[in-house]
Amino acid sequence: MLTKHFMLQTFFKNKNISKTLKLRLKNTITDKTLTCASETWTLTKTDGKKLNIFERKVSRTILDPVHDNEKQYWRI
Repeated sequence: MLTKHFMLQTFFKNKNISKTLKLRLKNTITDKTLTCASETWTLTKTDGKKLNIFERKVSRTILDPVHDNEKQYWRI
């Protein structure tokens, strides 16, 4: 799964491609990869945390959030 992300990193960072398309692609890749033979997996707490970290990392790459220091919050 990480390999696919690194292959698509330039695509995800491209400002000329819509965020909607990038998110759709991320969801498709993640869902296909996770559901492939997933009925035989045992998901531990650690594995779940790692998957959540990965998904947040990809989402941050796509959405490119910016921290507003004046208002003390993140905006997309």
